[in-house]
Amino acid sequence: MKVSDAHGRLWLVATPIGNLKDFSTRGAEVLAQVDQIACEDTRITKRLLNFLDLNKPLVSYREENEKVKSLELVELIESGQSIALVSDAGYPGISDPGFRLVRECRRRKIEVCPIPGANAAITTLAASGLPTHQFLYLGFLPKKSAAAQRVFEQWKEFEGSIVIYESKYRIEKTLLGIQETFGPERFICISRELTKIHETFYVGTVVEVLERMKTSSSKGEFTLVIAPDGYSL
Repeated sequence: MKVSDAHGRLWLVATPIGNLKDFSTRGAEVLAQVDQIACEDTRITKRLLNFLDLNKPLVSYREENEKVKSLELVELIESGQSIALVSDAGYPGISDPGFRLVRECRRRKIEVCPIPGANAAITTLAASGLPTHQFLYLGFLPKKSAAAQRVFEQWKEFEGSIVIYESKYRIEKTLLGIQETFGPERFICISRELTKIHETFYVGTVVEVLERMKTSSSKGEFTLVIAPDGYSL
């Protein structure tokens, strides 16, 4: 799909997960031509637009208003407007708002045009040294410990790598849960601050990673990869 054919479509535009220089040329061309940009946090998207020297109307599209805004945005697209959907970081719809808007576009036969870009799960998996031949993406775990443990129990025999997102507030608790369910010798990889100045990877057994993290910063969002049983570097 040509960028010049922007109107009357939904554009899914991946945004950088840290370093703004990772934003694609095509993504910038799309943002320059659309009528509006739907985004999670207008302040964060405004920083990206300032970096690109662009000034575009922004509309807040987040988890709290996603159902209502999806219908409003689809009506604008049907009227001939072009809308770009972005998340604060990474790909919209992947552990971020976007699914409902894309679904409504598909229901109404509206064209959806994806612009590829950064994704923390794929970036961490590729750089982890853990198996990549097949993997399971679980996104964010349930907030309650018992529910998270049930997820671990369900997938502990999976024969590929498992990818999880976690916050700085829950990372230690999640690692302890992995140790309990998968065993202390299960190999894992954790990334934090991807593409930023303090980008860090921790690779080793659960016990080794827990020990290393005791003396390390907990700043930022974490991506965690669990290797299949029996794997070691």
